[in-house]
Amino acid sequence: MTFRIALAQHDFPVGDVPGNRARIAELSHAAKAHGAHLLVTPELALSGYPPEDLLFRPGFLARLNEARDGLVGDIACDVLLGHPERDTVLYNSASWLTAEGCIGRARKQRLPNYTVFDEKRYFTESRGSAAIDRGGIRFGVLICEDAWFPEPALDAKAQGADVLLVLNASPYHQGKTPERERVLQQRAVETGLPLIYVNLIGGQDDLVFDGASLLVSSSGEIAARAPAFEEHLLLVDLDRGSNGVSLRAVEWPALPAPRHEAEVYSALVRATADYVRKNRFERVLLGLSGGIDSALTLAIAVDALGANNVLGVLMPSRYTAELSNREAAAQAAVQGVEAITLPIEAPFQAFLDTLAPAFEGRPSDVTEENLQSRCRGVLLMALSNKFGRLLLTTGNKSEMAVGYATIYGDMCGGFAPIKDVYKTEVYALARYRNERSPVIPEAVIARPPSAELRENQTDQDSLPPYAVLDDILRRFIERDEPRSAIVAAGHERSVVERVAALVLRNEYKRRQSAPGPRITARSFGRDRRFPISSGYR
Repeated sequence: MTFRIALAQHDFPVGDVPGNRARIAELSHAAKAHGAHLLVTPELALSGYPPEDLLFRPGFLARLNEARDGLVGDIACDVLLGHPERDTVLYNSASWLTAEGCIGRARKQRLPNYTVFDEKRYFTESRGSAAIDRGGIRFGVLICEDAWFPEPALDAKAQGADVLLVLNASPYHQGKTPERERVLQQRAVETGLPLIYVNLIGGQDDLVFDGASLLVSSSGEIAARAPAFEEHLLLVDLDRGSNGVSLRAVEWPALPAPRHEAEVYSALVRATADYVRKNRFERVLLGLSGGIDSALTLAIAVDALGANNVLGVLMPSRYTAELSNREAAAQAAVQGVEAITLPIEAPFQAFLDTLAPAFEGRPSDVTEENLQSRCRGVLLMALSNKFGRLLLTTGNKSEMAVGYATIYGDMCGGFAPIKDVYKTEVYALARYRNERSPVIPEAVIARPPSAELRENQTDQDSLPPYAVLDDILRRFIERDEPRSAIVAAGHERSVVERVAALVLRNEYKRRQSAPGPRITARSFGRDRRFPISSGYR
């Protein structure tokens, strides 16, 4: 007999227990209609991942228990359900539910406590793997981190498992997919068992989950891959033969041609769409400067939400080039986005006049530059308040790293789509997006970047060339390379020292910045926790 499994590569929002329960029940009916005997959900699907300190609320846990028990009467086929479970202590669990009740349970054995993960704050590790018999097949059940270590899979093998089911909430970052695949292939080879991996999808605050579910044969070959950042109900057939259980994908969707920029861009679009939706907004706005950062952010917003839900705001000053105004308007027009113009000369001059007595005798400096940015921030937040639109900020990782941003100015906003995108990658993503359709004017891509806060200003007046800056930042932030190693890699010592000092000095700004999707191995946020007050420089 063939045992058919349906994998729920879907989004299960954090905290939406009634919605997640309803969706799981709905997916079980869809799975049944496709001939499936079992629906497998991602890790903690009932609560959403990561539930964080919601797990400290007794009312939340009670709601989860009620939903889990209530599912039994609503499901059309068996469901392997990821959920938190309270049993004197709290476990990250998976329960095998049937129409008669729960017939088996697995508890997570390895709890990650590194980078973005903080599971030991909430959960207790279990001991020993679970193996569950159903349909003449014995299933070993692993939960996410369990698959990154040999012992849980080998223990399941020792208990007579015929196949490994791996429930995951594994967030995306660049290079994560091949890393996952190597690990899962190792588990299959070590055990000689086929492996079925299902992953969560969707944006959750500063994390974005890519799905990219897959099947691995008992010999360690990748038998099927699911597209990333797309919801799918994926069907897998299991057959028992003389050499054990074999698996095969049933009509999985075709994969797009692999492309780094396409993967990253899809992550940013998905993260933006989900953040806006999950925070109960329908529309957004952003400032359009005529520069590359706001141009890319506009394209992401339109692709995520539709042109009708995006408002562009031009806020020229006495230093804004005509090219900037023209190209900003062109970006909005070509994408069908409404754009309005609010010049900042009057409020800027009013601030200068008000401050003139206090500033008497002092030359103009960065203070006056920042005043312009803060005028823009006030106007954008006023529009956000008045019209109920979420304000998107447009700063990139290179700028945020060295503090090349104005707190309470261009940092104002609720979400930062390119917060974890280095400037050099901003250009690469812009060119990629234009290959699909030309939405970012070539003049914007080609011009030297500038904040346009004084006459003839360019970013390179204050910063090293972005190719140099970004390489130093990657080494210092993501790889924790010492400054001596960065110098040995070919960078000038004075430049390295200056960049490192700027990164460390501007932690206070980043703590007050809007959240944005993590797409690198180490973003500014939950996986990089540096003190603000520190003597280390």
